[in-house]
Amino acid sequence: MPAFIAPDGHSRCQWCGGAPEFLPYHDNEWGFPVDNDQRLFEKLCLESFQSGLSWRTILNKRENFRTAFHHFDFHQIAHFSEDDVQRLLQDAGIIRHRGKIEAVINNAQRAQAMVEQEGSLAAFFWRYEPDADSLAAPQTQTTSPESIALSKELKKRGWKFVGPTTAFAFMQAMGLLNDHSPSCITRERVEKARQRFQRPV
Repeated sequence: MPAFIAPDGHSRCQWCGGAPEFLPYHDNEWGFPVDNDQRLFEKLCLESFQSGLSWRTILNKRENFRTAFHHFDFHQIAHFSEDDVQRLLQDAGIIRHRGKIEAVINNAQRAQAMVEQEGSLAAFFWRYEPDADSLAAPQTQTTSPESIALSKELKKRGWKFVGPTTAFAFMQAMGLLNDHSPSCITRERVEKARQRFQRPV
C-alpha cells in the first residue's frame, strides 16, 4: 500500500493525504485506545452519521455535532424529546437526517441500559478486541468477524445504525486494533499506547 509523505518528511497512512484536517486526526486520535464512555459513544454516533457520506464531512462538522448533542453525554441525550429532534433538524451545522438523529437518542437510552448491565460501555466494547495474530493486513477490510459480532449484539440490544462496517470503523478509530499501515510512523506510537493500555473490565 503506497504511503503518504507528510510535510515533516515521515510516512503516514495513505488516506492522510485526502485532506489537510486528516493528518492531525490521524496522528493524535485514530487508533489510540479509548476507554472513556462518552468518547466511545460519540464515535459510534459519528460513524453512524457518516453512513453514506465521507468522514471528511463528519470531521469538519464534529464540533457542531458536539454542541448540538451536549458533547455526546448520553445521559442527557436519553431525555431528548420531539422538540429536540425538531431543533436538530433545523441545525445546518450537522447532518439533518431524522432517522440518524432519532437513532442517537435511541442509542443513548440503550447506552444507559448497557452501563447498568455491564458497568461501562468500555467494558462491553473492549470484549470485542480481536486477537492481533488473527488480523488481516492493515486497511484491507471494512468488516471483521469481531465487528460483525459486535453489530449483531448491539442490534440485539436495540441499538440502531450500527452495521458491521460502522462497527469496524469504530473499532479502528478507538484502538481496538492497530490498523495503521506498516510504513506509517504513527503505527509504533499506537502499538506502544495499546501495550500500556489497561483493558476495562
